[in-house]
Amino acid sequence: MGLRLSSPAEPPVDAARDAMVAEVRAVLGAAVLDSLVKPGDDAWIRVSTGAWRQTLQSLRTVLGFHYFCFLSAIDWMPSPFGRGEDDPTQPAPERDATIRPGYCGGDTRMQVFARVVNPVTHAAITVKADVPDDTMTVDSVADVYEGANWHEREAHEMFGISFAGHPDLRNMYLPSDFEGHPLRKDFPLLARMVKPWPGIVDVEPLPGGGEGDES
Repeated sequence: MGLRLSSPAEPPVDAARDAMVAEVRAVLGAAVLDSLVKPGDDAWIRVSTGAWRQTLQSLRTVLGFHYFCFLSAIDWMPSPFGRGEDDPTQPAPERDATIRPGYCGGDTRMQVFARVVNPVTHAAITVKADVPDDTMTVDSVADVYEGANWHEREAHEMFGISFAGHPDLRNMYLPSDFEGHPLRKDFPLLARMVKPWPGIVDVEPLPGGGEGDES
């Protein structure tokens, strides 16, 4: 009786998402810098900063992605203040300041991303673009998706990103004279410096005067 060698497992395939991304690439052309499909999960594309607005416009008017889910930003810089669970009574650990962008890569510290859905096919895609480090500005898409108006105001307030063409980038949560942008990694969250959260917790003494039974 001969041995039967098992063949290596075939990599998972998501034909529907692969076809969707291929169609998006065909429409957007060189504007797409990278793309990723996680089978059974989701799809992402990264486009050039200059093509950000045109990309969202094409996704809506050409490819049928009429439903706007959200728009936000992310700061890929590791926090210079460490993690909330770092013990402030101990020497600060050596921190790795390397910026490592997520899916589809990136060339800048900040990125904007938006998620849109085709309500007919139920296909969804997340679109990303780099935010230039020198100008911190990308084009507004509030006239493409009206729902983006509020989201761009929030990203402007929390990350300091400007959206060229937005009709009104006033703060929504913070006083107009507030200095800084709270969701940037280099914004000092003083409350966490005083009492780190959530990793370090207070240990209340047990009845009897001890903090715990070491037996």
